[in-house]
Amino acid sequence: MAEQDDWEREFDHAWVNSAEHKEPSARARMLAARWKENPPEPAPFRADPDPVGPRRSSWVSTAVVLGCVAAVIVLLGYAQLRSPY
Repeated sequence: MAEQDDWEREFDHAWVNSAEHKEPSARARMLAARWKENPPEPAPFRADPDPVGPRRSSWVSTAVVLGCVAAVIVLLGYAQLRSPY
């Protein structure tokens, strides 16, 4: 009977949550130690992303895609011309 009580106590979440002292997680302890020496700088809630280099215009991308398609068509036509079949 006592063995069954120990088993129930082992998985009793209410008993665990009612503990007086709760130890912080390892990550919380690590951050507390790091921030004690070097506190983080305040950051806005939604910071603007870092500026990225200039984007290519859509016509340049379209020209590149159409050029690749044309090159594939020409290569296929050339390969068909060369084959004796």
